[in-house]
Amino acid sequence: MAAAPRERSPFLGLLPLPERNAVVQALRTETVGGLVLLAAAVVALVWANTPWSGVYEQIRDFHFGIPALGLDLSVEHWTADGLLSIFFLVAGIELKRELVVGELRTPATAALPVIAALCGMIVPAALYAATVTVGGGSLEGWAVPMATDIAFALAVLAVLSTHLPASLRAFLLTLAVVDDLGAILIIAVFFTSDLNLAALGGAFAGLVVFYFLQRFRVRGWWWYVPLGAVTWALMYNGGVHATVAGVAMGLILRTTRDKGETASPAERTSHLVHPISAGVVVPLFALFAAGVGISTASLGEVFTQPEPLGVVLGLVVGKTLGIFAGTYLAARFTRARLNPELAWADVLALAVLAGIGFTVALLIGELAFPDPSAAERVKAAVLVGSLLAAALAALLIKRRNGIYRRLYEEEERDEDHDGIPDIYQRPGSAEQ
Repeated sequence: MAAAPRERSPFLGLLPLPERNAVVQALRTETVGGLVLLAAAVVALVWANTPWSGVYEQIRDFHFGIPALGLDLSVEHWTADGLLSIFFLVAGIELKRELVVGELRTPATAALPVIAALCGMIVPAALYAATVTVGGGSLEGWAVPMATDIAFALAVLAVLSTHLPASLRAFLLTLAVVDDLGAILIIAVFFTSDLNLAALGGAFAGLVVFYFLQRFRVRGWWWYVPLGAVTWALMYNGGVHATVAGVAMGLILRTTRDKGETASPAERTSHLVHPISAGVVVPLFALFAAGVGISTASLGEVFTQPEPLGVVLGLVVGKTLGIFAGTYLAARFTRARLNPELAWADVLALAVLAGIGFTVALLIGELAFPDPSAAERVKAAVLVGSLLAAALAALLIKRRNGIYRRLYEEEERDEDHDGIPDIYQRPGSAEQ
């Protein structure tokens, strides 16, 4: 007798209620922060293209710090290497949560978003490499179009006022989390300066102490904040990009609750730091990274020089092809199946939206192209590519918004006003 075929699990179906609540809270913060990020990017672009652009450059290039500790940095450098470590701390916490209680906790559920994210990184890099090879350009920027900016993408959704269901938002969040991990690995491996093994050893020792403080349930910010600052400084002086310290500490923080705890250390830290990261850190980075001089000639170079053209094609075409094809192949050859209420056009809209690669793309662009003129062209390409991806995604999402609205209203309906959506109180629902 033939064995019964295994049931295929729904992809982009109804999330368990605790997971849905965590996703909604995280994305609410990212959406607000994304709107501030958009405003900061606009201010930077306008300011850098006014008669007062010299003031902008003076502020951006102003140096301060502690030279004796190797920390005499410009304002732009402090935001990229210092403040952005807080952003990657939050990214590390999000990744740890996904690995422990989220979409990445089991191989079956992790396979599809991980495959989609990896394809969404590999294809843009390959398209960039092909473009610059044909055009005789530099391969140094291959990693620039690989990462998705979740805050910017969600800000676009907020501007569109789309009723995107929680499952689609969670998929976008998971893609961005895996992207961030990939970006950190790329920065750590490919964009390191001369290594100072003594400083790196000190940074590693700091992370070990951090781990044991968590292991033995030591509480109190006065332990962790100074230790985190020292570990960050040692990592910076060790020659590895200092944001790696942030993601490492995020991954070390405990995400499971002990008996009697109302929140884990990771939850408490995220609750305190996430709004600062989304509403202050990332917008400040954008303010001093997105100030690019825009002219007809510079815009022309975006589409005529191989490096910036490769970035634009990688973000707009590579991200779309990679994520959509990876998702389709994973759904075709694994147990996952698309939620029957959704269409592949919905996945396509998300794949296009993931081409918005603002924050991490700008960071990698600065690391890949130390020459200021080359870096300016790549920054302009990131802005143009992200803008094109946002515009195309807006068209697709607007066309599908009727379906999104119906699904959203079904998810949110609470006719008995008990605070739990009715869909989670039906027999066989995923409330637990």
